[in-house]
Amino acid sequence: MTELTHPLATVPRDELVARAEADPHRPRFHFVSPAGWLNDPNGVSQWNGTYHLFYQYNPEGAFHHRILWGHATSPDLVNWADQPVALEPSDGPDADGCWSGVLVNDGGTPTLVYSGRLGERELPCVAVGSPDLLAWTKAPENPVIPAPPAGVDITAYRDHCVWRQGTVWRQLVGSGIRGRGGTAFLYESADLRRWEYIGPLFIGDAASGDQAAADWQGTMWECVDLFRAGGGTLGAGALGDRTPGTDVFVFSAWHDGDTRHPLYWTGRYAGDSYTPRELHRLDYGGRYFYAPQSFADGSGRRVMFGWLQEGRTEAAMVEAGWSGVMSLPRVATLDPDGELSFAPVPEVASLRRDHVRIGPRTVGASEVLAGVAGHQLDLELDLEMEPGSVFRLGILATGAEETVIEVGYDVGSGGFPQSYVLLDREHSSLDRTVDAEEKSGPVHLPGGKLHLRVLVDRSALEIFANGKPLTARAYPTLGGEAVRLSAAGTVRLQQLDAWRMEGVFGGPRPLFP
Repeated sequence: MTELTHPLATVPRDELVARAEADPHRPRFHFVSPAGWLNDPNGVSQWNGTYHLFYQYNPEGAFHHRILWGHATSPDLVNWADQPVALEPSDGPDADGCWSGVLVNDGGTPTLVYSGRLGERELPCVAVGSPDLLAWTKAPENPVIPAPPAGVDITAYRDHCVWRQGTVWRQLVGSGIRGRGGTAFLYESADLRRWEYIGPLFIGDAASGDQAAADWQGTMWECVDLFRAGGGTLGAGALGDRTPGTDVFVFSAWHDGDTRHPLYWTGRYAGDSYTPRELHRLDYGGRYFYAPQSFADGSGRRVMFGWLQEGRTEAAMVEAGWSGVMSLPRVATLDPDGELSFAPVPEVASLRRDHVRIGPRTVGASEVLAGVAGHQLDLELDLEMEPGSVFRLGILATGAEETVIEVGYDVGSGGFPQSYVLLDREHSSLDRTVDAEEKSGPVHLPGGKLHLRVLVDRSALEIFANGKPLTARAYPTLGGEAVRLSAAGTVRLQQLDAWRMEGVFGGPRPLFP
């Protein structure tokens, strides 16, 4: 097969899959592309009972270049089958890439709305699918919006959220207004082809806060997503009415080419604008859960996917032949405080094997758990913690390497609890080129009670502490599999359940199914 010509393409295409399959850091029960590059989830949906996951894909190598739309289907959100590439660049507005977008149901016709890239411009395009969603035809009207809003100095313009509202379609395009902050431009259409510009949904404030902070809003909002959580219909009712639910606006903060972190506002969408109430961090792992996209499935669940970026060097990715992991699908619900709470979809439990149960008992000095080890694990722990205590769970451990999940519980001034979850990767790897930055965020522990769920899939880590997610990557070099517990203060382990997790792919997969 012909050698690749891109400057980063040091691995011949026919070797990519073999290299990817041989990499010990490559996850086995998370979705990954056959090889090459994967980034944003696109078009996530359930169509006629089948789940569809489209994704940004470069089969030429583990780098971002000439992006296509990969496609996979699943009956259960767990076991995935590769399908033919859905979109490829062609002459016209997407000649340099078919970038992120969504799938909508246009009166029974599957329709993709995506960003076509030509040179430095990204503009909305449309493609229509066959009934089985395996063949796609681009609309002759592309781009369906010929330019960003006139007279606005934008930082960038791409990514889409599209929904049916009454008799019309509405669309948000992620953007930013230079000198002010991120935004999403609102449009309306009767046919998904001719769009009327309405205006900014609302505008963020890039000048407020520390640019290094985990909740800085950025100068551009990527991968915008708007949905009603907790009941009711998006667009129904006005701010302050009695319509149930909260309108959640999700975005990924971007600045000058740098992917920062996902955030979300709670508030109310009504008329042509959104009135935000509170800004929240979506995932405490920051850029390790980026560009999320969600959908409502047939049972009414709000299911979300995100892109787990890599934490190793570009050269290491290229050499390995693959880059990027899709998160496990997670269900978003509203907690009693009106914030989002997350848990992996229950279907993930179908991969569990070799159950081990431990507890109840008090956690003391560091101990290695007998019968619990591996680099593909699902761990569930229920604990009760006294104020001033700290619990630590070590995973992927050997004598020299260990990744530590820490939860601290305390009562601060005024009697309000102050508690947190933290991921310590300082000793995760002997490879000093990988990212080892600490990740953390606040967690509410009512009465000192903690439910901790930890999913380990080689280099992919997904942690849920009382519904607050922290997603990250770790790259141990020694192949450690031990699990350790330790505590300072009084921590009682009510129950620990551990399982080994099966993989979901049987062997090498073709780059072009």
